[in-house]
Amino acid sequence: MNGIEAGGMQFDLDLSKPLYEQVLQQIRGSIARGGIALGEKIPSVRELAQTLKINPNTVMRAYQELERDGLTETRRGQGTFITTNNEVVQHIRNNLAAQATKEFLEKMHSIGFTRIDIQRFLDEGDE
Repeated sequence: MNGIEAGGMQFDLDLSKPLYEQVLQQIRGSIARGGIALGEKIPSVRELAQTLKINPNTVMRAYQELERDGLTETRRGQGTFITTNNEVVQHIRNNLAAQATKEFLEKMHSIGFTRIDIQRFLDEGDE
């Protein structure tokens, strides 16, 4: 499954990986990079599940996690909205960056590169 647009967000789902985690990570990423604006309404659980052709419980679980993170808020009778708190979004951005950096460094170390080698690659990439 690839390239499904839903509520201003782009989803690329891989059916061989846990869907809940993919939905969660892709919404987090969309919020972090500004693909979906602060305070913007996102699709209902049912709407997103139908669009992505996945179980509504999967979407519900991802939405619950987003709300626990403080990235979304549910307004009774109105729907689910992205937070307007920029500090929460910045915190999530920093966490995602730290996680990506850690994974990158672990992968580079696993194939035999030292920190000096990695720094050289990064410096060459800036040129």
